[in-house]
Amino acid sequence: MTCDGVLNAIELIAAGELNPDDRMAAHLTTCASCASALEAARRLDTLLRQRPVATPPAQFTSRTMARIRRARWRNEQMIDWSFNAALALVAMAVVAGIWIVVSRSGLTFAAGNDALQLLNGQMRAFFQRVSPSLPVYALATALLVTALGIWWWAERDATI
Repeated sequence: MTCDGVLNAIELIAAGELNPDDRMAAHLTTCASCASALEAARRLDTLLRQRPVATPPAQFTSRTMARIRRARWRNEQMIDWSFNAALALVAMAVVAGIWIVVSRSGLTFAAGNDALQLLNGQMRAFFQRVSPSLPVYALATALLVTALGIWWWAERDATI
């Protein structure tokens, strides 16, 4: 038995929570350093047991639990605010992307039936240009839905 092994158990032995086995007992009788550490731990344990225990103030537990719940609620509110801010930024990026695509496509507003025919033709041209990118948009949408699902699952699990 080494001093490290005995020193790790000194406090438990001094408190009476652990009975030393034969190897520990033999080490404690032969090692003056470990025996001294055990004696100091026993004196400290005796002093601590003699001290009066302060009684907690009235409603200590309920106040402490309320404080913990408030702190947790604030933390959750910060996470929710950050998530909502990120969603708002994504929504603004999508709107800006749509605006850029529409402005670069050359769509103009004209009056009458010509405007409707022009819009129809421009929309066809727009969709022909965009159609190769649709799988990317579908993947991005699936990723966003998955992230929202994971967030919902984590929130649901945290409140249980």
